[in-house]
Order: sequence, then C-alpha cells, then structure tokens
Amino acid sequence: MLSAKMEDYLKAIYRLERDGDPPIAPSTIAEMLDVTAPTVTSMVEKLADRGLVEREKYKGVQTTPEGETVALEIIRHHRLLETFLTEQLGYDWAEVHEEAEVLEHHISEEFERRVAAVLDEPEFDPHGDPIPSDSLDPIDDESATALSEHGEGGRLEVARVRDRDPDELTYLSDAGITPGTVLTIEEVAPIGMVTVQLESGSSVSLPDHIADAIQVRAPDTQGEDGVSQA
Repeated sequence: MLSAKMEDYLKAIYRLERDGDPPIAPSTIAEMLDVTAPTVTSMVEKLADRGLVEREKYKGVQTTPEGETVALEIIRHHRLLETFLTEQLGYDWAEVHEEAEVLEHHISEEFERRVAAVLDEPEFDPHGDPIPSDSLDPIDDESATALSEHGEGGRLEVARVRDRDPDELTYLSDAGITPGTVLTIEEVAPIGMVTVQLESGSSVSLPDHIADAIQVRAPDTQGEDGVSQA
C-alpha cells in the first residue's frame, strides 16, 4: 500500500508531465511540493523501487504506466470530492481544494463509485479541470492557454482556473469569472493589469498573477459537438 506522500509525489509528477516535457527535473518537483531536492531524491528512489517512476540520469523522472494509473486515480478522487463538496455540501469553490487534498487518500473505491453516481458522473470539477473516467484513461486535456498570453480585442471563454489559492478563487468569483464565462480583453496595461469585459457589460481589472491563473479557449470550441469543459 502506498503512503499519502507517495501518492502526492506521483500526482505532482503527472501534472508536471502534462504541463511540460518529461522527464521532470527533481528541482521542479521540489518547487511544486515545497520540499528540498534531497527529499525529492529519496522519494523518487522509493517510487522507482516500486516500478512507479523511471529515472534518467542527469535529466529527471517520469511516471511508468503503473505510476500514471495511480496518479490518475488520486486525481479522480480529488476532483470528484471537490465536486461533491460544492454540489452536495454547499462548500464554496475556494474552500474545497484543501479538503480534497486530505480526503483523496482515504476513500474506498465503493465510496468513489457512489459519489460519482450521485453526481451523475461529472466530466469536470468546479474549477473546470477534467475528471478522469473510472477506467483511468489518460486525461485528454483540450488546448487552453493563459489569459495573460492574449492581446487586446480577444473574445474568449474561461476553460478552467487554478485551484490552489483560495484568495484568487474568491477574487474571481466576486468578479463573476468562472468556467464558461465569456469575456473580451479590453486593455493590457504595461503596469501588469489586464482589463476584461464580461457578457453582462461590466469590466473587471485583473492583476497579471490572476490572469495567469485563468485558462481560456475560443468560445466556439464547444456547443455544436456538445463538448463541455475542468
């Protein structure tokens, strides 16, 4: 049986693989998990001994197929729990990440199945992140880019938002910006501020670090084909 810490490492490595090109440098893992490089090295050795990651000397690590399956299972637990907490227990979307981080390691497969059934097998969590299927197939992320990468005049739809900072999530919720929100970039100021106009006509100014937390896509990427967004 894997420890919660081992599962956290596998989840982190998998997410870093999705965001960049594996193998992943130990220093990158250390930064994401806020631990020291020697701590990462020690854990990677344990995971490698169990056949969950592969190491490339002087390059880094990546998950094996078995390690990827473990990571996907934990991610499924996490995102189902976030959805359950918001939809069934009335949690705010800014509160659920930390709760799910604790609970994700301790639920049974039967509990997971019942939660998914109660929620009608959701495809996405409250922050717009895709929920892995019960078959634990690799996540097929749609192409989305940070709002901060776009210029003035762009009309875009929010695909998902970063879920780790409660203050960011509260800021966005208060501004009316959640997954599915359509907005137009009015101004990109050199002082580190992006101003967007919502479909309601209201304008919202977003600091760069908030704009970085918002992933967007073209509004017409869903609709006719019924694909919805994680």
